[in-house]
Amino acid sequence: MDTKMRFLETPLRGAFVIDPERIADERGFFARVFCRRAFQEHGLKPDLVQCNISFNPRKGTLRGMHFQMPPRAEVKLVRCTAGAIYDVIIDLRRGSPTFKQWFAQDLTCDNRLSLYIPEGFAHGYQTLVDDTEVFYQHSEFYSPDDARGVRFDDPAFNIAWPLPVDVISSRDRRYPLLDKTFGGIDG
Repeated sequence: MDTKMRFLETPLRGAFVIDPERIADERGFFARVFCRRAFQEHGLKPDLVQCNISFNPRKGTLRGMHFQMPPRAEVKLVRCTAGAIYDVIIDLRRGSPTFKQWFAQDLTCDNRLSLYIPEGFAHGYQTLVDDTEVFYQHSEFYSPDDARGVRFDDPAFNIAWPLPVDVISSRDRRYPLLDKTFGGIDG
């Protein structure tokens, strides 16, 4: 059975929403959510070296905005496996026509969409319901020395979060504003 994925480019060049084609029968459905060849055909980096999950018991939890600096910059492929999130990416690539612009997509266990996030983007999300789990695939190993972040409420981005931020780590709350951090990523 050959299933396909639809690659829907976002307004931010290089970032895609991936919609799996569902093949349904009396048992339910089957869908492909990753295929190295399909990613390569769309010019995307298919090499994934690490997978992580995060579980969030409370609605309104915010994680982000995270990224890794070169040479450990990473591609991420993100899915929501339980519950629902408002997933946000920010283009931090200096010289990009969409520098400092953000894009958001609801990822839910029901819509089964994934978000492909290229290098040079910050990523974060807010949980829309209690008991939400997120599955991440990464193209680079986690590198604490290269891990960075920008503030979720930075006026340079003016992200419209759907809910009040009820839970956030002290690290994520303390990230500096973009202009005070580094000004962007070359690329």
